[in-house]
Amino acid sequence: MTKIAVFKVGKDIVGFAAEGHTGFARYGEDIVCAAVSVLTQTAVIGLQELLGIAVDVQIKDGFLKCTLPQKLPDQVWQQSQLIMQVMYAGLKAVFQEYGTAYLEIEEVEQ
Repeated sequence: MTKIAVFKVGKDIVGFAAEGHTGFARYGEDIVCAAVSVLTQTAVIGLQELLGIAVDVQIKDGFLKCTLPQKLPDQVWQQSQLIMQVMYAGLKAVFQEYGTAYLEIEEVEQ
C-alpha cells in the first residue's frame, strides 16, 4: 500500500509525502504505483524547473517527500498552489478509481 500525506496550512498545500508500493501488480507493471509516481514527481519538477522554487525534496526507494519553503513571493506562492492542487486532484482521482486496497491519502494540518 502507498500512504500519501498532504501537508496543509488552512487551504494551502505546503508539502506532501508518498511512501510504499501499492501492490496492485508486479514491480514494473504496477500502473497505480506509476500513476502516483508520475503525479508526485511532476509536481516536484514543476515547482523546481518552472517556478524556480528550492523545495526540500527527499527521495529514497518507495519514498518521496516535498516541502515548500515558508516564504515565497505572493505570485510564486499562488503558482505553487496551482501545481500542488492539480497533483492532489490527480491523486484523489487515482484513489477513487483503485480504492483503499492500494492507496491511503490523508490531509495533515501543520
